[in-house]
Amino acid sequence: MASQHQNGGRSPELRHDPVTNRWVIFSPARAKRPTDFKSKNPQNPNPNNNSLCPFCIGNEHECAPEIFRVPPDLNDPNWKLRVIENLYPALSRNLECPCEEKQGMEFPGRVIGGFGFHDVVIENPVHSVQLSDMEPREIGEIFLAHKKRIQQIMSVQSIKYVQVFKNHGASAGASMSHSHSQILALPVIPSSVSARLEGMKEYFEKTGKCSLCEVRAKELLIDESSHFISVVPFAATFPFEIWIIPRVHSSHFHELDFEKVNSQLLVLLSTNRIFYFAQIFKF
Repeated sequence: MASQHQNGGRSPELRHDPVTNRWVIFSPARAKRPTDFKSKNPQNPNPNNNSLCPFCIGNEHECAPEIFRVPPDLNDPNWKLRVIENLYPALSRNLECPCEEKQGMEFPGRVIGGFGFHDVVIENPVHSVQLSDMEPREIGEIFLAHKKRIQQIMSVQSIKYVQVFKNHGASAGASMSHSHSQILALPVIPSSVSARLEGMKEYFEKTGKCSLCEVRAKELLIDESSHFISVVPFAATFPFEIWIIPRVHSSHFHELDFEKVNSQLLVLLSTNRIFYFAQIFKF
């Protein structure tokens, strides 16, 4: 992957707005992303010929550098999933001064260099296979890949927050139809995350209890397994918002072990079916 410096373009940066208290990523490289969707209509995505898809098996040379694969043998072409650098990253891992604050703008906001990591997890070598088509064991391997990459990024002291996310379909923001998820590592904590932490801290100081551990109302419960529950948030902010919460108090995704991953899969798969039927019947 060529950095923004190598491309001769402008490097990414993070700007803090003192009015909204938000950090916003400005990344010119994202505008160069290709797309294989012909339509943003979820009923008519019609991706182009998968022989042109860089995520498909056999097209590895079209991708940014690989970080690791499963299984790990580089000489085995029959990989199950690959973790690679994003060819069009929102942040740059190549900046030398990740948190150096910039000055010179005639605005009250703060600006820091856009250091960070932006990776892609190619979840399956076959173009047509989506997450809903996979076996629980295959999805478990994806979760463990997320965990492994988070643990690798944790060694970088300037990284303050790591987000794993997945966009499904053009209308959700995906540019490639091949099943994949992304990992974004930031040198700042997003204001929305800070707000949640402050809210939970305030609840704990008042009650001595964790507000997530207290979510047990049957009216909100969707599904449950030995280690996880899925619920509708009491004050959901958008249709079909669902939270998957560990039964035992836990702060970090990368602390999951294999048994808990399998338990989480049971809840995730039932949640995935809800979204599938919602899309078909247009709830």
